[in-house]
Amino acid sequence: MKGALFSLLGGLCITMQGIFNARMSDSIGGWHTTSMVHLVAFTISILVYFYVRDGKGKSFKRVPFLYLIGGTFGVVVVFAELTAIKMIGPASAIAILLVAQIGTAFVIESKGWFGENKVPVTKRQGIGIAMMLVGVILFQL
Repeated sequence: MKGALFSLLGGLCITMQGIFNARMSDSIGGWHTTSMVHLVAFTISILVYFYVRDGKGKSFKRVPFLYLIGGTFGVVVVFAELTAIKMIGPASAIAILLVAQIGTAFVIESKGWFGENKVPVTKRQGIGIAMMLVGVILFQL
């Protein structure tokens, strides 16, 4: 239940962030917005970290380099989402983004990539993904 609540909170925040970022980029441009978003996020994250202190700094040596650069995806996410929202609107952009997210997570989980437990693909899951894709296409019409 707690995981579902965090997922719900994350989804709400991703949508609001995308809309706010698109509006900010109207004034200052896409890459400036992306930079500001990450600067603000870093500042808040470091302040929370100093308060919570839940990590082990020396453990960074054991983290594979690929995972250390995971934040670079955030740059692409912010810029791509704000650009998509400006071009096709929030509902369409988020619908496509969600299907891309679910599809990517589905492939990663079914293949067991990046340390995830390999989960066999069921016919019902395949039908569900196909239905979501059809739903997004219908939503666009």
